[in-house]
Amino acid sequence: MTVRQALLAAVAAVGLGAASVAVATSAVPPPSQGTLQQYNVSSTYVSGLSSGGYLANQLHVAYSSVFRGAGIFSAGAYDCAQDNLSTALNACMNTTSPRRTPAQLEQETRDRASAGAVDPVANLAGSPVWLFHGTSDSTIAQPVMDDLATYYRDLGATVAYDSGTASGHAWVSPLGKNPCSATTSPYVNNCGGDPVGDMLAHLFGSVHPPSSAALTGKLVQFDQNAYAPGGSAAAISMGGDGFAYVPKTCQDGASCRLMVTLHGCYQYFGLVGNALMDQAYLNEYADTNAMIVLYPQATTMSGNPRGCWDWWGYQSAQYAQRSGPQLQAIVRMVAALRGGSTPPPTTTPPPQCVTASNYDHTVALRAYALWGLTYAAGSNQPLGLWNIATFSSLRQTSPGYWVTC
Repeated sequence: MTVRQALLAAVAAVGLGAASVAVATSAVPPPSQGTLQQYNVSSTYVSGLSSGGYLANQLHVAYSSVFRGAGIFSAGAYDCAQDNLSTALNACMNTTSPRRTPAQLEQETRDRASAGAVDPVANLAGSPVWLFHGTSDSTIAQPVMDDLATYYRDLGATVAYDSGTASGHAWVSPLGKNPCSATTSPYVNNCGGDPVGDMLAHLFGSVHPPSSAALTGKLVQFDQNAYAPGGSAAAISMGGDGFAYVPKTCQDGASCRLMVTLHGCYQYFGLVGNALMDQAYLNEYADTNAMIVLYPQATTMSGNPRGCWDWWGYQSAQYAQRSGPQLQAIVRMVAALRGGSTPPPTTTPPPQCVTASNYDHTVALRAYALWGLTYAAGSNQPLGLWNIATFSSLRQTSPGYWVTC
């Protein structure tokens, strides 16, 4: 994929009458084949858009001992989808179906932490979280993202939430080529301000102005198979190659932060090339703020034709837990850059299906009966008549929460 050699010197301000922002004239450097080397990494953060925003939240919650904070464009609360595509589409993007409340998801998180499936919830207290939802975004309904803000606040995180910019569904940057209200490829919009700077300032406490000169770092293109469980990135819907931007100061041994940035659906390298890496406005901040930026890449597979990150269980029922394959792969990349061992995944086996009569399910508290009908405990999914002749198959995805197989 050819790397663009120049950017516009300035981008016109659009939306909400915000002032223009001076932007860099440099392009992301051409990638060079290499491996992820160890650097002097002081702290690690995660950010993402849409499916990448959901995955950023999953990483932050499941590995809160690794990720100090999170910046999220347009996503919902932790495990909103509950391992169900219909729920993901109709309750966690649109609001045409009921979804679990923030309080329910918070309790699910605590239960998983008690079982060791995610890191201790106490780690999230005081953690900086920056959220963004555009008023022209019809892909993720604002109440869904409001739930994410509530979820984080209830767990003690320090939340900043920009919900007043007239953006469509996109990463928003002064380098974005799309107009503010657009929802179109490559999903990087310009709204006249600098939400990336706002995000980094909230996560880090303060930032130096971004570079306006040619970037001095290197863009490393590395093999993601080396980090995927089982050695196959394609098997977990990740691309063969990932990328990392490493400023010269970090190459020279300076103490540097690490930012993991996750693209959205239809935004992976194999489809849009280097558009997000080039226009996200992260590399420009990286050069002046000693920050390495890791850009993992998803791709398509059966059940995932849009190249989304797994936030509804298309690849693994454990997608939102420490044992989630995509989470493990990314944390291994982080460990390679930071040095030290990778936090071990949980050894909890995947939930098994239990087939029994609806009567036996209720006796075992996997389901309950109401007016002669049976419903799965926790998910309330209908199972049919309550008797010994009607059979259902259920699996438990969290304590007390059962879904159909």
